[in-house]
Amino acid sequence: MIKIKIVFIISVLTALFVRSSDAQTVFSTYQQFKDTLSVLSAIAVTSERNARLTTFWNGLKTQNQIPFKIGNQVAFLYRGTASTVAVAGDFTSFWSKSVNFVKVGISDIWIYETVFPLDARLDYQLIVNSSWMLDPNNPFKQMGGYGYNSEIRMPDYKPSEWVTLKPGISRGKFGSNIKINSTNLGYSVNYRVYTPAGYDSLSNLPVIYVTDGHEYSNDAMGSMIIVLDNLIAMKKIKPVMAVFIDPRNTSSGDNRRMTEYNCNDKYTAFVCDELVPSVDGAYKTKNEPESRAILGTSMGGLISAWFGGTRSDKFRLVGINSPAFWYNSAVYNPFKGEKLPLKIIMTTGVINDTEPEARLMETTYFKAKGYEYSFLEVNESHSWGNWRALLDDVLIYFWPYDSQVSVESKIEKPSQLSVSAYPNPFNPETTIRILAPESGMATLEVLNVLGQQVDLKRTIQLQSGENKFNWTGSNLPSGLYFLRVSQKQSESILKLNLLK
Repeated sequence: MIKIKIVFIISVLTALFVRSSDAQTVFSTYQQFKDTLSVLSAIAVTSERNARLTTFWNGLKTQNQIPFKIGNQVAFLYRGTASTVAVAGDFTSFWSKSVNFVKVGISDIWIYETVFPLDARLDYQLIVNSSWMLDPNNPFKQMGGYGYNSEIRMPDYKPSEWVTLKPGISRGKFGSNIKINSTNLGYSVNYRVYTPAGYDSLSNLPVIYVTDGHEYSNDAMGSMIIVLDNLIAMKKIKPVMAVFIDPRNTSSGDNRRMTEYNCNDKYTAFVCDELVPSVDGAYKTKNEPESRAILGTSMGGLISAWFGGTRSDKFRLVGINSPAFWYNSAVYNPFKGEKLPLKIIMTTGVINDTEPEARLMETTYFKAKGYEYSFLEVNESHSWGNWRALLDDVLIYFWPYDSQVSVESKIEKPSQLSVSAYPNPFNPETTIRILAPESGMATLEVLNVLGQQVDLKRTIQLQSGENKFNWTGSNLPSGLYFLRVSQKQSESILKLNLLK
């Protein structure tokens, strides 16, 4: 009888705790979330347990909190009858492995716990009973080369504002396929041309040539047409044309990128000596290498660097996303000699992406030889979600709108707070440039990737327009930091890459 009473008392206390906590799905700590889930999953009465877990589960779904994230802690979650549940993604040895979930108590909820940087964004899929699937409770997804993946967005991740079309803007024209027969390659190649809004009244347009053009131009993958339209309409960049080159065989549909992009001189000769003259002859381009860019990702990043290293007579603007330099080390050879007349922007993720080889190229050649370049690292992996969000950085770096202002005139008053740094990466000092829409006091904070303040918070007086000051990270270790500048209701955050 005493044992029965003790069990009854424990059951009552558990029920009281559950009733006070199961309606709560906004948690101040990760442990609070875990404790609530554990208690709900231990309710002995099946109908009551399922009802309360459903309330709990639906609350998480409403808040887009599946997977659950707080701080840098993550809980991947699955609910349902299964014999095994696992997850694979950018973070599991770049999809080559999977990690198993464990069942929570006597419930039908499964969990896998880990940590990611506060601003990370990563692709993944669930594996339920050996079947791969999107996370059915996560609305965020990103298309890749093999279809859609689910997407985890950590609390400080900020989606690009440029990959969604701004309402009411004028759009450029994206033409249909044009076939060109290549003597250098011995086969025909398809390409499509983007011309900006107002093309008929424009002239001397810069051009960006884009490898893997069918994917960069796909609204669900690279989103580059949308980004171009937005940036041009919002006067972030000057009007620019784009040529999207399709690597697929025009007859069979097979993708030839692994051959074409492998430091292939026949491919660079096709683009430089056949495609460029054809485009320049048919469109109102600015026919000079300083106004012509090449852009590519992964193997496309490899060939972009090869273009810069071997054909700077035609391309002097080089955009490189997550380059597959590991695939062919010959890509470093052209940069071992004299400095070339190039302006380069290179980006990479730092979670199972191409950061080791990208850093080697950056430190050994771009930095050591004094190239004009920008190098960006983000807490992402080898994904279109990474590359599409950095297109604005690439395009603004090449063709910022204020570059159209003559040297005799003043820079226009900016419409919003804007922060940049040069050099970036740096060691240990960089020049911070702040464009302020109005005069007034502003606060500056430097944070690490965990959101912790690592330098003294300071207040400075900004003038309307351009402001410059030097910042040193001599007392900090190498790494990625964030400069947050706030003025009244405006805020701008800049990534600072300190390399020692």
